[in-house]
Amino acid sequence: MRVSEIERNTNETKIKIKLNIDGTGKYKNDTKIGFFNHMLDLFARHGRFDLEVICDGDIDVDYHHSVEDVGIVLGKCFAEALGDMKGIKRYGNFSMPMCEALTLTAVDICGRSHLVFDSDLKHEKVGDFDTELVKEFFTAFINSMNITLHIKTFHGENTHHIIESIFKGAARALSQACEIDERYKNEVLSTKGMLENNK
Repeated sequence: MRVSEIERNTNETKIKIKLNIDGTGKYKNDTKIGFFNHMLDLFARHGRFDLEVICDGDIDVDYHHSVEDVGIVLGKCFAEALGDMKGIKRYGNFSMPMCEALTLTAVDICGRSHLVFDSDLKHEKVGDFDTELVKEFFTAFINSMNITLHIKTFHGENTHHIIESIFKGAARALSQACEIDERYKNEVLSTKGMLENNK
């Protein structure tokens, strides 16, 4: 099974994440940030990843460090769990409707970190959560995992719905990309013969 457990402690956050890519969608997420917990729960459930995130951060300052650092550690967990990436489909994409919101997400597990984030988040906050942190999370995640991710919201009026469509869609696209294709089980899907960080 493709699993990972990583702990990362700084002066700003103390984070422990357990991930099973080949899970059933079980989750136990406690970041002390209600809306962020909700998005991580959705991410796990719709990607069918078993995920446990424990974060103790300086939320008395704001939520930025916690959200960004969870993205960093979660990306590292995926990279570690995938290992040499032999047999993975590499690519995934999903169009996720959430009521009036519709977001397309597409991922390439390629060893090159690049994020295209094209989503008009209508309001600066959902509850007490700063919506600009959605992009910060995915920026940290893709840089840590070294993947390319495109996020494009075509329609949406309710900011909560838009963000939910982003997290659910990203989970489904990533789940597709992580799937094993038996045709490539002993190789990587690249003419280079490797999927590594080329920086």
